[in-house]
Amino acid sequence: MKNAVIYIHGQGGNAKEADYYKKFFDSEHLIIGFDYKSRFPWEAQLEFPDFFDLATSQYNKIYLIANSIGAYYSMLSLADKSIEEAMFISPIVDMEKVILNMMAQSNISEANLRKRKEITTSSGTHLSWRYLSHARNNPIIWNIPTHILHAENDNITSLETMMNFANKIGATVTVMNHGEHWFHTEEQMNFLDKWFKKFI
Repeated sequence: MKNAVIYIHGQGGNAKEADYYKKFFDSEHLIIGFDYKSRFPWEAQLEFPDFFDLATSQYNKIYLIANSIGAYYSMLSLADKSIEEAMFISPIVDMEKVILNMMAQSNISEANLRKRKEITTSSGTHLSWRYLSHARNNPIIWNIPTHILHAENDNITSLETMMNFANKIGATVTVMNHGEHWFHTEEQMNFLDKWFKKFI
């Protein structure tokens, strides 16, 4: 029986990105890209388990690769699934802090957001009281062996936040100096490749 590797993209990404990771696996592993529709975590908590169960029922071992918010959705919705190992690239690990930072940058108080329910900032960022509340009420509980790739200049998650999270769940963290949240340049992808080969 073959093994399956599920790839879950980040915001603005797509399932075809999964093809990039085929070079790391032999013919006994099928790479499956997940083209999810969810835009909110409560939607992901319904969509992700259904997809996972359907896609992996006929495979022996399951591995997970997830990027940015795709990793966040995965940790919220797939924590109880049988996953051998997870590889997270620039995962969002503290959504409450991300939202609070966006609110602070736009000078929006919690009281104001609670009253108005939804606010679109001058920069186009959409803030939602429901999203903030959901992040607070649904903390990540993740016990699957995990390796994290983090960039020094990640503008969404600080190194301190990432290290605190990794220590809590027992994950390894590899940091790329001068890297960005979105790994896409040749130098960044070469670094990603070396990280991936080290752990997979």
